[in-house]
Amino acid sequence: MQRKVFDRKVFNRKLVVITGGCAGIGRALAVRMAQAGARLVIFDLHQDALDSLVQHLADHHNADALGLCCDVSDAEAVQRAIALVEERYGGIDVLVNNAGITHRSPVANTSLAVFERVMAVNFYGALHCTQAALPSLVSRGGQIIVLSSLSQYSPVPNRAAYNASKHALHGLFETLRCELRETDVNVMLVCPGYTATDLRKNVLVGDGSTAPTPVLDIGRVASPQDVAEAIYQGALRRRRLLVLSNLDWKAQLLARCFPRLYQSLLLPRLLGGRAS
Repeated sequence: MQRKVFDRKVFNRKLVVITGGCAGIGRALAVRMAQAGARLVIFDLHQDALDSLVQHLADHHNADALGLCCDVSDAEAVQRAIALVEERYGGIDVLVNNAGITHRSPVANTSLAVFERVMAVNFYGALHCTQAALPSLVSRGGQIIVLSSLSQYSPVPNRAAYNASKHALHGLFETLRCELRETDVNVMLVCPGYTATDLRKNVLVGDGSTAPTPVLDIGRVASPQDVAEAIYQGALRRRRLLVLSNLDWKAQLLARCFPRLYQSLLLPRLLGGRAS
């Protein structure tokens, strides 16, 4: 009971912006924040899905929520959306950079356009939103939450653009954290493991088209709700790094310290996958 009271005091009536919030981890986190009394703004690409989620949050959680159709890879669209949010709500307390896409193709067979699109959403999308919201976050002593990946620690083949985008996020936001050291803004990088989301249903392939991809045959697959709860608890404590490892610690150790052994033992499983 004490934890629930504490939860309400932290996020009650705070304004939380979540990008890519209509599905997967983003949607689960929107529900969790609504349960804590937060006001929500959801960015996504599809207005119908946004309207449905906003209605769900209002009907089931009595939440004050707004859905905005916004492509985070478009810097001007992000500026307009953030300006609208600040005009309506007065400022932003938490920014969750969750929007992301992935691909499945080897480097040699991946077009430059795929690399550019993945970086545009995963890296530049987070940069656009953060730069636009930063003055508000600084003035309110807020939080920036960034969805990275366990691939930051254990490389996954056929995901070079995705892996590169996640490494780039760490470089960007660890630097930003240093630059914000004299402020009250907290930056939390989150590295989930394999999670049962819809991301794999529209995976880019080498030529830029999309195709479903099998679930990788390694580690336990987490639910979006479990990941969202872990992120929520981390945000309560203003953590700096949250590694949600459902990949055995021995695999991470092998990847870091014995890369050749990692390649010979685990990469065949990563390359194969299993039917979902």
